[in-house]
Amino acid sequence: MEIIPAIDIIDGKCVRLTQGDYSQKKIYNEDPLEVALEFEDIGIKRLHLVDLDGAKEGKVINFKVLEKIANKTKLKIDFGGGIKTNEDIHSIFEAGASIATIGSLAVKNKLLFFSWLEKYGPEKILLGADVKNEKIAINGWLETTELSIFDFIKENMEQGIKNIFCTDISKDGLLEGPSIDLYKKIIMEFPKINLIASGGVANLKDLDDLKEIGCSGAIVGKAIYEKRITLTELQKFI
Repeated sequence: MEIIPAIDIIDGKCVRLTQGDYSQKKIYNEDPLEVALEFEDIGIKRLHLVDLDGAKEGKVINFKVLEKIANKTKLKIDFGGGIKTNEDIHSIFEAGASIATIGSLAVKNKLLFFSWLEKYGPEKILLGADVKNEKIAINGWLETTELSIFDFIKENMEQGIKNIFCTDISKDGLLEGPSIDLYKKIIMEFPKINLIASGGVANLKDLDDLKEIGCSGAIVGKAIYEKRITLTELQKFI
């Protein structure tokens, strides 16, 4: 199982939200590059970089942070937040992203999303499934749809998607443990999917549990920044 630290960006700074609430923002570092370099130093190979300004505004905003980290590290960066147009996705790859993370757009404009899958290939796209009570949530979690996570995955797998990360909104940022039961159900239903768990990881046992049920990766954010999991401890998974 691959450990993928998350760096969330607002105003060019490394922050974390609680349950996606922008009013519950905590700044952890003024310079995200410093954080990325610390991850790289312990052997981390991949970074989950989220443009929260972009997600809110519906257009990519923090290009410079992406470029800086891509130029100064060898990390494989999956980048999301505000990717809405052909120009956006082209630009983030040009800026150094290895993978584009797409969430709401895959619900709201399927044809455009499927065209990106065809153009760039499934290895360049990470599908983000934000979930509330097993239903897909979009628009920065502000809107819950009637679309079930299972129908969403099935439809996208039929178009060639291989890599998905799933965030249970009710768990995110609370450090109360990940949605093990939900992930188990997804993996049982879709054994060929590469499922990356996101949200709720609070300690090493959570990571052990996710590995045991068959997750291909785990995105870890707040637990690192709040020092619930140290960088030294993370090394056992690298």
